[in-house]
Amino acid sequence: MREDFENFNDDEEEWLSELEISDTDLENELSDWHAAQAQDLAETSYGQDGAPNRGRPGMLRAQPRPAPSRHTPSPHTPPRPRQAPSRPGLARQSGHFVDEEYDEDFTTPIRAGGWPEPGHRGPSAEDRTQAIIDRGRRSVSRVRRPRSRKIMFGVAAALAVITVASVLIFRSSPSWPASVATVQSQITTACQNPNVASEPGQVNFACGKETSQILWVFALMTSGNDPSFTDSKTGRQGLEPISPTQGGEIAWSLNLHHPYNPADPVDSLEVAARALNNIIGGATLTGSNGKPTVQQGLEGNPANCAKYTGSSAVVAHAGFPSLCAQPVNTATGQAALVADAYKQWVVGATDAQAYDVSVLFANAGNPGNAQVQSILKSLPHAS
Repeated sequence: MREDFENFNDDEEEWLSELEISDTDLENELSDWHAAQAQDLAETSYGQDGAPNRGRPGMLRAQPRPAPSRHTPSPHTPPRPRQAPSRPGLARQSGHFVDEEYDEDFTTPIRAGGWPEPGHRGPSAEDRTQAIIDRGRRSVSRVRRPRSRKIMFGVAAALAVITVASVLIFRSSPSWPASVATVQSQITTACQNPNVASEPGQVNFACGKETSQILWVFALMTSGNDPSFTDSKTGRQGLEPISPTQGGEIAWSLNLHHPYNPADPVDSLEVAARALNNIIGGATLTGSNGKPTVQQGLEGNPANCAKYTGSSAVVAHAGFPSLCAQPVNTATGQAALVADAYKQWVVGATDAQAYDVSVLFANAGNPGNAQVQSILKSLPHAS
């Protein structure tokens, strides 16, 4: 080690201080010159056609101009590297002085090809200046956004996404009154009675798979789905309001295993189902003279069949009520049939009320319908 390097002494500390000051001044001058040179290149390196003006091979891309007489370096002239103060005791390698600090910015291209042979001339000031233009100073770093700000933006974006998703998922959507679900469950029980179909035509519109909503729609419109409802003017009682006397007569045909109770929601629904099926499909009753009497229902009228099915044809059999020759299976036809049935079920019902019932029936699966919401708001007892 003593053959290649010499120990530092006290004088070298002063030399290092002077070298650091010189290096700092040179770095500042190079930074100013580099910024001015970049602006000059941007203004002069493009011709009228916008294409870059390429120099001849081997020439510098930014040619320095003569330095002005002022002490301040011209933006077009690279500052002349200051002569570092001489110091004794520099480390030697292959007969050359090796300055580790100076190598960081200027000698990397030379070192990449191997150390120069003894007597080889080092890079000129022009070469070092060109290297700085090409690569820039290593000490100059790009301006980067603080990491804390990136994290803050990321968290804000995540919170915004979560908020929007929560609003979409948990927002309250329009629905039927809570009591409707309860009545639907009770309808399932009531419709298990096989005697709810009309006699003898066996029409069972009230408990049909696609039409049983007629029961809870009627209950919603008349009693507000209240099993203890009583109309003081007409005396009608129950979930599906009907007079107790009339309800008892219909209940007799249902073969109930217990006395009819108008306040029992299932009893009320069974009676209403049988009554509505008779209204729609007609019934054959035994008259006071003991002979059968046929009562025509809504489908026994050719004009009604034309409205419900598009065809006025009816089918008639002796001792049976007449029925439409075509099934009532369109949404429009079923809504019209429900409106007519409501006017017979509720004596004195207006056309507007019957229309509202048909709207609720047709939109049983779409409570968000604007007409449905308007009707629900007008019902005093709906809950």
